Parts: sequence; structure tokens; C-alpha cells
Amino acid sequence: MAKPSSRAPGDPAAGAAGAGVPAAPLAQGSAPESFELALGELEKIVQRMEGGALSLEQSLADYRRGAALIAWCRKSLSEVQQQVRILEADLLRPFEPDEAEEPR
Repeated sequence: MAKPSSRAPGDPAAGAAGAGVPAAPLAQGSAPESFELALGELEKIVQRMEGGALSLEQSLADYRRGAALIAWCRKSLSEVQQQVRILEADLLRPFEPDEAEEPR
């Protein structure tokens, strides 16, 4: 019986190796409304898991939800980065004040 509990810390590591391919991205809960809410939920998951009072099943469920939230956050950040690249291409140029616009 000691063997499963000694393997529990290794289970997340085994899951991390395949974390790039989540089976059902947010199967245990709905998609977060915002990036900030996703981070808040991740912080709560970490606190619960660090508390050590969760059963193995609860820990695994929280781990899966956390992995799905991380994937969602990464996708959101990637989309925003792409939008910024598009904006920078056309809008961001070195500032050079026009002398005609200076107050007289």
C-alpha cells in the first residue's frame, strides 16, 4: 500500500511529459471568462494541492484542471502577442515631433 502513495508525487511528472496534449482541455469546468480569472483559479489549485489534504483522486482532478487552465492561458497569451505584432507593424514608429504641431 505504501507503493501507490510513494508514486503519487511521480504521477504529475508523468502527466507533465504528456501535458502538451490535453485530451479534453477544460472538461472539468467551463472556460475561464478572463486571463486574470484563470490565474486566480490556478493559484487556488496550487494552494489546495500544497495543503496536502486532498485525496489522490482530488489531486489528480485538480492537476488536470490546472493543466487545462495553463494551456488556455498560453493560447490566450499567444493570441494577444499576435495582435500586438500586427499593431506594431503598422502603428509603432519612432516618435518624431512635427514642428508644425508645436505651440507658438
